[in-house]
Amino acid sequence: MPAGTLKKILIVDDECFILLSLSYLLRTEGVEVICCSEIEQAKEALETNHFDLVLTDIRISGVNGSEGLELLRYIDEHCSTDVMIMTGFSTPAIREEASRCGACYFFEKPIDIPLLLKQVAMRGIPVKQKLT
Repeated sequence: MPAGTLKKILIVDDECFILLSLSYLLRTEGVEVICCSEIEQAKEALETNHFDLVLTDIRISGVNGSEGLELLRYIDEHCSTDVMIMTGFSTPAIREEASRCGACYFFEKPIDIPLLLKQVAMRGIPVKQKLT
């Protein structure tokens, strides 16, 4: 990767274990990972940074259970960033809404790690070759 070319990934989930695990998995040379556990934090990060990829849960400790879709709509209106959705509560309606709002991929939890790495790499973001 050319010097000075840093890729940025934003991970949004209210589960600390998911944030830590995905951050460890996706952080590698040439990749910066920023984690947010609240939608407001994510919007602030999006206002001050350009991200090459956002990976967000659908349910982010809110009352309506679809805050990730709200974030997806926000990104669609304000940013030019690929967004991947992840959830443990998938329904055909949620998948359809995520697709309509511009999600480039939809993962059901537990996430298939090799598939996640493949999808990230397909977007020109370096991934770890060996998981240790």
